[in-house]
Amino acid sequence: MADQKHPGAFALFLLTVFTSAFLLFQVQPLISKYILPWFGGSPAVWTTCMLFFQITLFGGYVYAHLLVARLSSKWQAITHITLLAAALAFLPISPSEVWKPADASNPAWRIMTLLAVTVGLPYFILSATGPLLQGWFLKAVPGRSPYRLYALSNVGSLLALLTYPFVFEPGFTTQLQAQLWSGTFVVFAAICGGCAVLTARRGDAAALKVFSGDNESQPIANLEEGSTRPVPGQLILWFALAAVPSTLLLATTNQVCADIASVPFLWVLPLSLYLLSFILCFDSDRWYNRQIFGISLGIFAAGSCFLLWDSVLNWQLIPWIAVQAAIFFGMLFCSCMVCHGELVRLKPHPEYLTVFYLSISAGGALGGLFVGMVAPVVFDTLIELHIGIVAGCLLLLAVIYRDESSPLYLGRIPAAWATMVIGVVVLGWTLNAHANRVTKNSISVSRNFYGSLRVEGFRESYVLKHGQIRHGHQFRDAEKRKLPTSYYGYESGCGLALKQHMPDEQMRVGLIGLGAGTLAVYSRPGDYYRMYEINPAVVDMAKEFFTYLAEAEGVLETVVADGRIALEREEPQRFDVLVLDAFSGDAIPTHLLTKECGDLYMKHLNEDGILAIHITNRHVDLRPVCNGLAKEFGLTAVSAISMKDSEMGTSQAHWVLLSRSADAVEKINFGQTATSSLGESAILWTDNFSNLLSVMAN
Repeated sequence: MADQKHPGAFALFLLTVFTSAFLLFQVQPLISKYILPWFGGSPAVWTTCMLFFQITLFGGYVYAHLLVARLSSKWQAITHITLLAAALAFLPISPSEVWKPADASNPAWRIMTLLAVTVGLPYFILSATGPLLQGWFLKAVPGRSPYRLYALSNVGSLLALLTYPFVFEPGFTTQLQAQLWSGTFVVFAAICGGCAVLTARRGDAAALKVFSGDNESQPIANLEEGSTRPVPGQLILWFALAAVPSTLLLATTNQVCADIASVPFLWVLPLSLYLLSFILCFDSDRWYNRQIFGISLGIFAAGSCFLLWDSVLNWQLIPWIAVQAAIFFGMLFCSCMVCHGELVRLKPHPEYLTVFYLSISAGGALGGLFVGMVAPVVFDTLIELHIGIVAGCLLLLAVIYRDESSPLYLGRIPAAWATMVIGVVVLGWTLNAHANRVTKNSISVSRNFYGSLRVEGFRESYVLKHGQIRHGHQFRDAEKRKLPTSYYGYESGCGLALKQHMPDEQMRVGLIGLGAGTLAVYSRPGDYYRMYEINPAVVDMAKEFFTYLAEAEGVLETVVADGRIALEREEPQRFDVLVLDAFSGDAIPTHLLTKECGDLYMKHLNEDGILAIHITNRHVDLRPVCNGLAKEFGLTAVSAISMKDSEMGTSQAHWVLLSRSADAVEKINFGQTATSSLGESAILWTDNFSNLLSVMAN
């Protein structure tokens, strides 16, 4: 029961912890969504934001630990109330557009700095609230379990994440979301200050009591064994058990977003599973069963390994993206349940809870740092998912080995240990073989903020790939070297537009997305092609390994910048054809298909100009989105699907051509290319909302 002298204390702490957790996780997709169009819509935007949040969370936990360990209750209250007041100066948290990048250089540090000056101190305060108020809770409400308070904070966090894509994102503009968040933070600051004052009044003389569930017991001072200080080995294990789920969270999110799109829904789903494991494990021991989740982890790890091989070998045995996502997310959830479940088994006496949470937050920050900063520099390919899967399995073996209550303690039952060890070795070998297979034919590999690129060399051609998706290839034979291949053949919607629109006049053409530079073959003497490419590595590879740009007959100009931001800053370019081909992997550039971006396209297109949008994709059908733009701007639209031709080196390609001039589209002779209208379904995406689920193809 709550302390009879302060019947409202328990409720005040619950409300404060819940509100802080809700704000803590609501601001993550809010700010990330806000700045996503500024940095190319890359999955790395979310990864970098998560890195900032995890590092700041660690800083908040360090602050909470030092505050509780070094200062009296009175000075803890004074210090924290001062910081709460200072954090109010950061409100509202709407980022200024001065932070939009001027070039396409690695923006990770720019994002980190932007977040620091926009939400830095408020987020720091929110990060410290959980462990700090649990420390205060032991004084203000003695005899009650603070770990239930931790579970409540995770419920608030999960509610924030689940309501964002379904309530806040579609219901409010990002500007209004920021204002609502800022107003709620003011309320939080007031009630958190109340908790500080209450704790200061109770003073340091309040006896801490151990607990068993919610039952009161004797003072901690009488139980020396219960207060044993954690040893270094225990701290390291806490750290590792927190680092692996954090690594897998970001690595799995990267994997799925690279195949679909970088949108809040696909950010919050894996993060929600991550938090759900915290909630279940810290709520009660009954939710985590080592045997059940250990076996499940092995099954889902094997399934994830199969999916990786299925992709690299192009088997497409499991083409359904929902099934693929379920397998990857199942692996993530099982790994999180194992690691967080074992963390709860190893949790210390409440006297050392700030050290416990400090270790957890440090491990989480390391996982984010590894995926967000270290891996892109150290590894050429996206191998951190492989590392996280194997590390999770190895950690499970480690905790089983040292658990005195386990029948497998210290290697007992050799047959069982041999089976588990062989299974992990086979899994590790298979994942390592996959990583080597990805780069088997590569003659150049490059990885940066925008993803992993490689050029593969074959006897007949060079191929440019992002992940497992081709972004262009060129025949090596001199006679076929100038053929437009891949999705850009003569019969493709884009190729037909570039050949037939204004056939006897010089054209101005804009290209958003360079690839291997294939479309440059359509340039004629006197034509002007302005190509926007956000990834400097793409430009370098296109020039070094492919000859499309060097042998083009028209005048070419390459702008290394995000196409949308560049167009926002430029005077009207008067393009006769504007080509949108900015896919990364199979990901959808949602920020380039919104109403706001449509305004830009209309600004830069001539009245009879053609907007050609490449929508070839395995997982989503973007025709309704293109139809939404057509209806919004009064455009004539046609869907054009060209077939694969191995002799010409082309793949099946789906393009949508739109124009304010019906005559411009209707004059094109599509020949053998299949055409159709976009149908009745129309979806208008905006910068504030893009519903990916509504366009899933399977």
